[in-house]
Amino acid sequence: MALKPEPTAPFHSVQYALRVLETISRHGGGVTDAQIARETGLPTGHLSSMLLMLRREGYVEQVADGAYVIGDSLVLLGSGATRREALERKLQETLTELRDSVGAAVYISRYIDGEVKITQFADGPSAPKVNEWVDFRSAAHASAVGKCLLTQLDQNGRRDHLSRHRIARLTSRTITNEKILFSKLDSQPPTVPVLDLQEYAVGTVCAAVPLTAGSAVGCLALSLPIEHAHRLRAAADTLNRRAAPVVLSLAL
Repeated sequence: MALKPEPTAPFHSVQYALRVLETISRHGGGVTDAQIARETGLPTGHLSSMLLMLRREGYVEQVADGAYVIGDSLVLLGSGATRREALERKLQETLTELRDSVGAAVYISRYIDGEVKITQFADGPSAPKVNEWVDFRSAAHASAVGKCLLTQLDQNGRRDHLSRHRIARLTSRTITNEKILFSKLDSQPPTVPVLDLQEYAVGTVCAAVPLTAGSAVGCLALSLPIEHAHRLRAAADTLNRRAAPVVLSLAL
């Protein structure tokens, strides 16, 4: 699989979060935010919001004297198969909270062995998931998930994918011209959510943002019924802002 050069994605904060967690774990008895700032080199303002997110996710805790220690979520991860199960549970909890926060079904998708795969999702009665009327593996050119994954591949990677999954017209809005599709993918800013405005299915709008954890190609996405299309931009912005904990779960 051919990847594009390292993107300037908005998730560099995950590397900072891992650095903060490493620093806190080195100080078993607790460490102040001032000491964390010194050891990580992070600006105080950035560190404050980072610690807030880590506390919210249960990765760190603040003890009586204001010092920070490793939280229950990280302790419970353990190792081996138990760790994998704990990470999946943690990720599912994060997705469920995100579903409630954006008021939409949310999905994690990965590009694995040349195929688009939804690996986890959270839906509900008031946040219905997309009706997969065409296999997502065959619809990368039309879905927000697929297009977001394709933006992370280079030209050869994209051509390889489309040689195995021919572009088909799924709705009147589907892009069926490879040159136009590639041009759209190339002009997509990495910090802006990829949208699907009824390109995959009539009656559904979607948005997706890249999840860059190491060399893995992935994305975080949401879907809304067309009657809630007016909420798509705001929901997509929230998705973008709240993606860091998801990437962190994938990176641990």
